[in-house]
Amino acid sequence: MSLTLLAFLATGCAAGFLAGLLGVGGGLIIVPALVWVFEQHGFPPQHTLHLALGTSLASIVFTSLSSVRAHHGRGAVQWATVKRMGLGLALGTFAGSWLAAQVDSLWLKWFFVAFAYLVAAQMLSGYKPKPSRQLPGAAGLSTAGGLIGGVSAFVGIGGGSLSVPFMSWCNVPLQTAVGTSAALGFPIAVGGLLGYAVNGAGLDHLPPWSLGFVYLPALAGIVVASVLMAPLGAAVAHRLPVATLK
Repeated sequence: MSLTLLAFLATGCAAGFLAGLLGVGGGLIIVPALVWVFEQHGFPPQHTLHLALGTSLASIVFTSLSSVRAHHGRGAVQWATVKRMGLGLALGTFAGSWLAAQVDSLWLKWFFVAFAYLVAAQMLSGYKPKPSRQLPGAAGLSTAGGLIGGVSAFVGIGGGSLSVPFMSWCNVPLQTAVGTSAALGFPIAVGGLLGYAVNGAGLDHLPPWSLGFVYLPALAGIVVASVLMAPLGAAVAHRLPVATLK
């Protein structure tokens, strides 16, 4: 087994466990790991990050399905919220992936780094808006979905870093917010997969076995491992006290 395949499998294990535990797609792990592997293999530098983002979102299609199945079995998914946000999430991610495909990799890297530091700062500080409101209506949820999807396309994530705080702000219990976020990752991932595949189609210098900006060998390795690990993460999430999970 090559070291490259092992790297893809290890990335998938970490991403899948976090998908189940925190309701995220694991993109904050997948994207940097893939960029490193792609650079080692001499992939075109102008497309390295685009390939990592597209492959990350494509993998979340499968990770979210495995994760949401585990959360649904525990009654932790608000399907009405998923229905109202789904179209906005998919369209926002598709539009965001189109815009990201036009942006230079260097600017995308800075956006990714800034986003990662903001997420880390929020987690370390424990800051969160007071849960002083309820979820908005269909129009408000669709708009929120479009914004979350657009940002997710730029950083290759399933949106959990945004949708979980949003739902917690709207008085959704944390375990339910995590489970619902796992389901919301599916329309994000589908929109991102289509967007990056379409916008990368026909470009020169992409590596073999690429579907636009989706690198299929990496996708296969990540999916196999992440689908197996996501239920484990979900099981741990429902055993941890709320304070610990936060």
